[in-house]
Amino acid sequence: MISVVGEPEPVTRPARETLLELRGLSVAYGDVRAVDNIDLTISAGEILGLAGESGCGKTTVANAVMQILRPPAHIAGGSILFRGEDLTALSAEGLRKHRWRNVSMVFQSAMSALNPVMRVGNQFVDMMRAHERIDKRRALARTGELLEIVGIDPRRIRAYPHELSGGMRQRVIIAMALALRPELVIMDEPTTALDVVVQREILQQVSDLQAELGFAVLFITHDLSLLFEFAERIAIMYAGEIVEEAPGGRLHRNARHPYTLGLMRSFPPLTGPIVRMTGIPGSPPDLAAPPAGCRFHPRCPHCAAGDTELFALQTAVRPTLEEIAPGHQVACHLVERDG
Repeated sequence: MISVVGEPEPVTRPARETLLELRGLSVAYGDVRAVDNIDLTISAGEILGLAGESGCGKTTVANAVMQILRPPAHIAGGSILFRGEDLTALSAEGLRKHRWRNVSMVFQSAMSALNPVMRVGNQFVDMMRAHERIDKRRALARTGELLEIVGIDPRRIRAYPHELSGGMRQRVIIAMALALRPELVIMDEPTTALDVVVQREILQQVSDLQAELGFAVLFITHDLSLLFEFAERIAIMYAGEIVEEAPGGRLHRNARHPYTLGLMRSFPPLTGPIVRMTGIPGSPPDLAAPPAGCRFHPRCPHCAAGDTELFALQTAVRPTLEEIAPGHQVACHLVERDG
């Protein structure tokens, strides 16, 4: 794990243009809703973290934004606006022009994302030629520059993926995602299966590239400690819903949803006093038949029949996101009651 470093007070920034806006987005696999009526925005040049357990719908959100959902997955409601244009209404040709030029994606497994029988350089050439008119020599020259930007010897353009280490393959994917200078880069657990040293190197590189090139980032992970390192805002997802959203520093100091607190107690701090880690009891709900009321209530330590009024709300009424401080929203009956 990467330790949480510092807790600086939020810096007041000038208002930035909204780049991506999800309005009431729902995505279903057949009749099962994996993403259920979520609202989320990303501003130009912002780093937004999206965290939650496996299966909560994080990757489905990313695939919906990229419009690469595979049947039986489909958009069941809502809209995906990129600079005000609804991506769900674009034609196949419009989406082809949009992907990688406006929004690109770094997938979970670099080895799966790269073609194992093609040299790295040729894969860049194919991608570039699919989106713009460019000859092979210029494409390879640009590939060498991109690899150098992410810390790889440009001569590696002749390497096959299996000849590269896991960290190098992940950097290749990041370079490919940046090739057409997109305004938004989605990173879906880009450090999965990498050791902590390589994790930190890649995160630092992403942060440096983002500061230099100015693209926005949607960083998806189950590990909150990574997001506390560099995300400006963090959204917590559970069972297809956003249950808490706040600036990174505020969430670290003052998380309110019991699920967020459970995630935070699931990784060890590397500084400060020794504390006992505690997991979240139970299992995520079956989204084919989610619990009534708050979807987290079967696992919530504060849901007890002894508190009759609160228990009735938790088990019967679905909570909605409410703002409890500037930029800090929580969907929890306990927070609503206690203020």
